Amino acid sequence: MSPDELVYLGVLAASIPIGFLFRYLSPPVKQVSALLLGLSITIATCHIHALHSLVTVLGTWVIIKSNWRRASAITLGWTFLYLLFFRLVTWFGLPAPTPFANAIQLLLTLKMVSLANEVQSFHLEKKKEVSSFSKSPVVGGLSEEPTLYGVLAYSYCYVGVMTGPFFRFQTYVDWLRQPSPLDLPGWSPCLMRLRWVPVYGALFLTANSYFPLDYVRTEDFLEHHLFFRLFYMTVVFFVFRMRFYAAWCGAEAGCISAGLGCYPEGALSKPGGGPTVIYSHDPDSPVVYDFRTIQNIDPYNTDFSVKVRHAMRYWNMTVQWWLHHYIYPNSPFKAYALKAGWTMFISAYWHGLHAGYYLSFLTIPLCIAAESAMETAVRAKLGPRGQSAFDWVHWFLKMRAFDYMCMGFVLLKAGDTVNYWRSIYFIIHVIAVACILLGMMSRGKREEKKAGKEANPDGVKQEDVREKIE
Repeated sequence: MSPDELVYLGVLAASIPIGFLFRYLSPPVKQVSALLLGLSITIATCHIHALHSLVTVLGTWVIIKSNWRRASAITLGWTFLYLLFFRLVTWFGLPAPTPFANAIQLLLTLKMVSLANEVQSFHLEKKKEVSSFSKSPVVGGLSEEPTLYGVLAYSYCYVGVMTGPFFRFQTYVDWLRQPSPLDLPGWSPCLMRLRWVPVYGALFLTANSYFPLDYVRTEDFLEHHLFFRLFYMTVVFFVFRMRFYAAWCGAEAGCISAGLGCYPEGALSKPGGGPTVIYSHDPDSPVVYDFRTIQNIDPYNTDFSVKVRHAMRYWNMTVQWWLHHYIYPNSPFKAYALKAGWTMFISAYWHGLHAGYYLSFLTIPLCIAAESAMETAVRAKLGPRGQSAFDWVHWFLKMRAFDYMCMGFVLLKAGDTVNYWRSIYFIIHVIAVACILLGMMSRGKREEKKAGKEANPDGVKQEDVREKIE
């Protein structure tokens, strides 16, 4: 492991026992302690580059106070433009930020855009109340406009400041105001979330030592058989998954120990978003809690969901919620495939400027279109056993598609990514295009049959008609 990874691991490990201590603090003490600890982590790992995050927060605060009506759109533009500057600072003669500063900046961008949307919704609901002379409760809505101190405390809260997951400002406020934090579940769900982390970590270290990524960039790699080159991408994606499974499960455990994101199951919480319904407690039955709000990964469904679109929902779940609520609905396109492509483009930009991100993320809409075409052209025409066999093949190809796209995500450079994809003959792109063409041909045949039936509704053959006339 690299020194940066060891620091990251240390922050994760320390956050778990510290979280249990925070349950003993009163709301004001909890807020200032979480702020000071988060600032300490930020300054210790980012040094002078911590100023980038501060500028982002203060800029968002000015936008919210000066123009709340357009705060969501302006803040999205502000934070994403600052991300561009942040990644190009060396062009201006400034030192390159540390990897920790990059991680903090990414999460802060999500938080600021979400905060602007929450404040905008708060003011809009307030205007509705004034015009209608009635108050309608909003699920997960703010009860008051946050102060600058509150925004800074939210931005630098030690929980997930560098490791994630993303959570909304209202989730943070609910955490501060928990009436009985010590009565909420802690040790049991925390240990449940950590139980597979040693396995993920051991598998990551073992597989990574035998199949290093840098070997893909060598001339010697290209001399191996095609099947070896195909196999290598499956191992690379396996290493990639194990690394993030371990990291994200550890980050979730840090949230659980502190009690962040703990809501009754009846609130039907969503990862990233929090409660979706107003929960009313039945005094005759015990309250069962969950931590769905801060769940960022579901390893089982990531690996065993049949479809590409479904598997994506279980990977980096809080960020998926953010994209679904703040990017996808505001896409300039109407067609599903184009809206998905736009969302993937924004996701790639958020991750970084490396061409590999864009090559990978923009392959996802192609794969989604391919699987939709094959479901219509093939699966819909099969019986139960045939559909079961189709799903197994579909799952296998889904995993290979993610293997394929992962190579762009980890190789980063356009040349390295294209060289690898060329070495396996762009196999996933070829299969995806073939599936789409097959679906188009099948749809064309169905339309011809439909047109024929409409032109000849009685089903009389044209040859029989001619014989009768003669």
